[in-house]
Amino acid sequence: MLKLPELPDCFYQNQPSLICPSSPTPKHSLYLSNLDDQKFLRFSIKYLYLFKKSTSLDILKYSLSKVLVHYYPLAGRLRASTEVDQKLEIDCNGEGAVFAEAFMEITAEEFLELSKKPNKSWRKLMYKVEAQSFLDIPPLVVQVTNLSCGGMIVCTAINHCVCDGIGTSQFLHAWAQITIKPNTDLTIIPLHTRHVLKPRNPSEITFTHPEYVRNANGHLDINHFLQSQPLVPTSLTFTSSHIIHLKRQCVPSLKCTAFEALASHTWRSWVRALDLSPSLNVKLLFSVNVRKKLIPEIPQGYYGNGFVLGCAQTCAKDLVDRNMCHGVRLVQQAKSSLTDDYVRSMIDLLEDKSVKTDLSTSLVISQWSKLGLEDVDFGDGKPLHMGPLTSDIYCLFLPVIGDFEAVRVQVSMPESVHEKFEYYMKECLGAEASGWDDNIGYHAGENGFC
Repeated sequence: MLKLPELPDCFYQNQPSLICPSSPTPKHSLYLSNLDDQKFLRFSIKYLYLFKKSTSLDILKYSLSKVLVHYYPLAGRLRASTEVDQKLEIDCNGEGAVFAEAFMEITAEEFLELSKKPNKSWRKLMYKVEAQSFLDIPPLVVQVTNLSCGGMIVCTAINHCVCDGIGTSQFLHAWAQITIKPNTDLTIIPLHTRHVLKPRNPSEITFTHPEYVRNANGHLDINHFLQSQPLVPTSLTFTSSHIIHLKRQCVPSLKCTAFEALASHTWRSWVRALDLSPSLNVKLLFSVNVRKKLIPEIPQGYYGNGFVLGCAQTCAKDLVDRNMCHGVRLVQQAKSSLTDDYVRSMIDLLEDKSVKTDLSTSLVISQWSKLGLEDVDFGDGKPLHMGPLTSDIYCLFLPVIGDFEAVRVQVSMPESVHEKFEYYMKECLGAEASGWDDNIGYHAGENGFC
């Protein structure tokens, strides 16, 4: 396999510092809802931004200290609850976020070219906190890397138990807003209390919830198999014309959204590439924002995990052999099932800490493409590139800079099947695929996790 050029090493002139809120913040233990502290979410989401021009480090640190007054849980520390077994909470103690300053001998243009083929050397762009466990890593870690051309790369690691993608976008925009206008009022005020999503007493589990499983022992675990393989980060950009072509395969019998068409197509291509047993029950788990699905609606600014996983499922044979409408209908049914009653039942189910997200035969899709993440501007222009720092077996739908309607699909596949996956992803586009620019339309990275 082609070895991709690695990034040069980062040069750290100073030790990372702790950025504390610039004025006193509430000191208390913050309750995390059952949607927040799922074992499935006990990791940090790592975001990467490439900017043509750098912003003063002192200004960034100052604005971060100011925004942490509002987003003070990010300056606290996670810990195990003293009252409930296997439950987490946030100690809002104002200890601070980690801020690392670095320099790398590379230009923004050179990195932009490399960004077409991500590889694991990108990890150099995020300071690694030495910690004994997940709980010992601060909820927010930032590294700002200045480049030889005067540009910069900003990477953030934000604990997923604290917030979801909507919350992350909200925080990053607030940080950028205060960087540009230090004395301005925030556009959205964060709401930290999570009790709106507390479980009911007594619990009312009224649905079967295929998203979760209690005991998966003895079952085929594709997730475990995938992680044991050499993996290739594969990235494919679907333009608006590609997505329209996918949607047209469902009309006139079925109308669908861009997400429904692309999610169904990606799931089907994934199953085909892995050549799974025809009788195997396969699942698609995908993130759905439920802030406006609950009664009453979750207030604007809610700064917790306000999403759940929708679950579409069918046997591999039906997904592969039937037309794309089959998968689209399953995705639509999964979305429509997420009513207030269903979500409340799910929250009650998660009181049982033996319940786990069923990843055994599932493709997981997380949608970043409509969250406004690509619009973050610290005062010198929007990013040239925005995406994850790492690639995983979980699939991301990412924004495409300069094209709101386009979606970049990124997922790591076993080295032995990644070319098949790319082929199946492009195959059904027919004439549309003939205009696919391999330098823009798709790119695959080095084997292994990025």
